[in-house]
Amino acid sequence: MDGQTGEKQPLIIKNATFITSAARAEQFIRPEKPMIAVCGKSNVGKSSFINMLANRKKLAKTSSEPGRTRLVNYFDFGEFILADLPGYGFARVSKGEKEKWAKTLDAFFRHKEEISHVFMLVDARHDPTADDVQMMQFLHYHALPFTVVLTKADKLSKMKLKEHIRAIAADLYLGIENLLATSSETGYGKAEVLAKIRNVIETAGEETFVDDEDETEEIE
Repeated sequence: MDGQTGEKQPLIIKNATFITSAARAEQFIRPEKPMIAVCGKSNVGKSSFINMLANRKKLAKTSSEPGRTRLVNYFDFGEFILADLPGYGFARVSKGEKEKWAKTLDAFFRHKEEISHVFMLVDARHDPTADDVQMMQFLHYHALPFTVVLTKADKLSKMKLKEHIRAIAADLYLGIENLLATSSETGYGKAEVLAKIRNVIETAGEETFVDDEDETEEIE
């Protein structure tokens, strides 16, 4: 908090760096600070979204070919860890490959106590897919806190974007306040995403403090 105005200081990402990639559960890292996961269907723009947050063009590798991210990629963003998850719902891969991705996602979310928040990315131009709906149901089922981030908002006019936000919110049975529209091309919505991350970090810190306090009381 700002001591004079009471306003929260904006989150500034100074030097985001790549940590490691994990193909199997035993390779997943155990974070010592808040971890935010980014998920979404293949080609939704996860890598571009991550690069936008990091103020770097090539931190996360982008590809014009969907389905290239098959690992969990971890990045250190200073105050938090970001986990980039394999894209789901890409049609031109084998059934076995799809099952492998599903198992990786399931294994990752099994350690939900280590996940502070999930950004679920959805293309602002289109209706949510069946895979998107299934992913959101999965997050609800496991009681994981999440925010739906709409990507590629610059591809729509302001009027169309408002219409699509309302329609996508209705399709996912969410209030429009649970959706954040963004554009990695223009930086639209970046400030709102960073404000959300700041809130997640502060909430995670409060929970850690309470846990520590409880443990102390039990020892006494």
